[in-house]
Amino acid sequence: MIKAVIFDWGGTLTPWHTVDAGEAWSAGAGDPELGRRLFTAELELWQRSQQQHRSGTMHEIFAAAGLPYDPEVVARYHAWWEPHTYVDPDAAPLMTALRARGIKVGVLSNTLWHRAEHERIFARDGIAELIDADIYTSDIAWTKPHPEAFGAALAALGVSDPGSAVFVGDRPWDDIHGARSAGLRTILVPHSEIPESQRGPVEAEADAVVQRLAEVLTHVDLWNKQSGDLGNKRGDVGSSTPC
Repeated sequence: MIKAVIFDWGGTLTPWHTVDAGEAWSAGAGDPELGRRLFTAELELWQRSQQQHRSGTMHEIFAAAGLPYDPEVVARYHAWWEPHTYVDPDAAPLMTALRARGIKVGVLSNTLWHRAEHERIFARDGIAELIDADIYTSDIAWTKPHPEAFGAALAALGVSDPGSAVFVGDRPWDDIHGARSAGLRTILVPHSEIPESQRGPVEAEADAVVQRLAEVLTHVDLWNKQSGDLGNKRGDVGSSTPC
């Protein structure tokens, strides 16, 4: 039986937006050259994540750029991103339906942003109270697809059997390959225009593919029905009286 559904954030709960992320740092720093240094530092941390699955933070970006951490720069950076952070309208009804079925809802995001910024976004969009546990890689040592990242999400949800959890994501390497390798079922949301530099060496096949988040519920219900039918058959065999 499915006991938990864990969602990726960018490109999944929040639809993919094709933007020039370097502009966010230029807007934040108020200076193109400082923005370039910060963006270059961010790209280096993402490259480390891609190659070594090690996490990073906003503070590390500033340190790598040779700059002191500046909350005002970060605030302007996030203000630039604001229009691109709104969650999919399907998210709240889907999470509500999952919780009504007794299924826990989690979030696992590869991110350099502080937890507080993600929590602010989810509160703004009315889904914060629908999330049972949220893990951001800026708080832990590893990023997806490392199994420890998925393990942290499962532990936060109190789920001991990975096979009873589903991961929903948009990236075949980080999300689908990573989750399948950790023992979870997987659902791919295939709408993100992922740059070639961010694609991993393996593009695993998901257990299901959906065109809308709302369709996740159909697959979860089907898998739970199949588990129930199998349990009933086993019960019938176990209760039969030998001749």
